[in-house]
Amino acid sequence: MIGLHHYLVVSGLLFTIGLAGVLLRRSLLIIFMSLELMLSASNLALVAFSRFNGNLHGQVFVFFIITVAAAEVAVGLAILVALFRRRQSVQVDDITTMRF
Repeated sequence: MIGLHHYLVVSGLLFTIGLAGVLLRRSLLIIFMSLELMLSASNLALVAFSRFNGNLHGQVFVFFIITVAAAEVAVGLAILVALFRRRQSVQVDDITTMRF
């Protein structure tokens, strides 16, 4: 039987992979994808806790996190497109300031 521990291990691994992507990669697109992976890992942990505790509070939080993640993607990709149009690069090292 799959228990709470299994879900938390998978959630921890996903969060670790996302954290490594944020810390080690230089492309803004990869960093945004890694942040989404970290949010998905926290969603998995919240749903697992909610399921094994027998209440729906964790699942309600997941809906809010999904909403925030969708807004993050929209704003983040808009910034990414604007930076690419200006500087012709999406590498973190090439972008020293956000002011145009």
